[in-house]
Amino acid sequence: MASEVDETLKRIQSHKGVIGVMVINHDGVPIKSTLDNTTTVQYAALITQLCDKARGAVRDLDASNDLTFLRLRSKKHEIMVAPDKEYILIVVQAPAE
Repeated sequence: MASEVDETLKRIQSHKGVIGVMVINHDGVPIKSTLDNTTTVQYAALITQLCDKARGAVRDLDASNDLTFLRLRSKKHEIMVAPDKEYILIVVQAPAE
């Protein structure tokens, strides 16, 4: 199972423009990452809070609904977040020109 996860992370990381890939738990603790430790911890803490807020907003609008994907774009990065029951997958990439 762990080798499948590693292979998937490597496959995602190999895509053009991908800066880093992280898997964190819902407490914001990094499980796997291709980024340095400081950056990983910062992203993990902030994205966990953002996911909680976004999930709350979706459920406030419709109690039977849930957050499945979140995409943020800034001038420097595009951050894609895929929350699941136990883990959150975060992919950081350079936005396409």
